[in-house]
Amino acid sequence: MQLSSMSSDLELTFSNGQKAKAIQVQTRTDLPNALHELGLEAAIPVLVIIGGASNLNPADYKRLEKLFNELLAPLAEELGMVVVDGGTDAGVMQLMGLARNKNQASFPLVGVAPIEKVHLPGKSSPIASQHLEPHHSHFLLVPGEEWGDESPWIAEAASLLSGSAPSITILMNGGNVSLKDVEESVAEERMVIVLAGTGRLADQIASAIRNPQSDDQAKLSPVLKQGRFQLFELSKSARQLKPFLERYFLAARQQGLQPKLNA
Repeated sequence: MQLSSMSSDLELTFSNGQKAKAIQVQTRTDLPNALHELGLEAAIPVLVIIGGASNLNPADYKRLEKLFNELLAPLAEELGMVVVDGGTDAGVMQLMGLARNKNQASFPLVGVAPIEKVHLPGKSSPIASQHLEPHHSHFLLVPGEEWGDESPWIAEAASLLSGSAPSITILMNGGNVSLKDVEESVAEERMVIVLAGTGRLADQIASAIRNPQSDDQAKLSPVLKQGRFQLFELSKSARQLKPFLERYFLAARQQGLQPKLNA
């Protein structure tokens, strides 16, 4: 599948009538120009969403809906953030898109996906396995034939967009690809919030943080030693996570940073 590289006027139209700006990037050195051509400029507070996609089971999906609808999407709108995720119509990325739509929000929601793994609206690929989520506002389509190829691009795009403004990553559920996302966020020196009670990788990391003698700790020790992690319980997220995020991102305003956006 091939699109025009570095095209500023490429627009995707989904079957529900939603439209999104998109650009295909061939090399990492093109990334700053690609973000500029999408109308996205630094310094903008950035929230990175990582976690379960097609393997997020229905019970975990249902428990996360309220978090996205009542906390993450409204807060992104209130604080003028950009949200960056994997962009596919599954799991936490689908939840983010649906919450943005339900809240009638206008914050930029940027999906970063490997070009060979996703079906574009009106096009198909024999090796693609996921559709793009139709409520995202922007897409970066990056080289890759495997899930996880997009992980370093997500992390670097978030850093370029945030610039001197704060950014943070939130992990919910997740598997092997999400662990790669965590590692890339850590490499970018971005704090990772781990939402315990959401299953799989998030709960494994929570267990490792709480119990240094656990089997999970031994497996995850390299990334845990290198990174900055904050642990929250999903059941207490409204009471604890929201004020934490508000304090974290409002620091940008207190420092006099003015987000720039030309969407």
